[in-house]
Amino acid sequence: MGLVYADVTLKNAVDAGEAQRGHIKEKEIRAVAVRALVDTGSGTLVINEEIREKLGLAVKGLRRSELADGSKETYQLTEPVEVHWEDRDAVCRALVIPGAKDVLLGAIPLEDMDLIVDPARQVLTGAHGDEALCMVK
Repeated sequence: MGLVYADVTLKNAVDAGEAQRGHIKEKEIRAVAVRALVDTGSGTLVINEEIREKLGLAVKGLRRSELADGSKETYQLTEPVEVHWEDRDAVCRALVIPGAKDVLLGAIPLEDMDLIVDPARQVLTGAHGDEALCMVK
């Protein structure tokens, strides 16, 4: 299986909440469209410092993380980010890895949007069809 990429829009979730409450205009929500590498081995959303700054995301803590090469480092964890893919969305915190070339779309936002990788077509697809299903077991 090759690499799978997805076009997603990332939005500052705090801005989105402020717009929903009428405190700012919808057009003031900080957002960025990116081509993300779908990485089922990554736990969450991974962004670089440039994207964190564009979205105006505050750092809410630090998280020790293990990278694919086995190295362990401590990285910043942001306030919530809205992840939008087609007609689905999820909210999660992002891990900031300085200098990261790719945005990584990890397991938490994939699960929240009920998405899986179709290995034959190398695309994202709904795990339970065209409508996102929230699993409660």
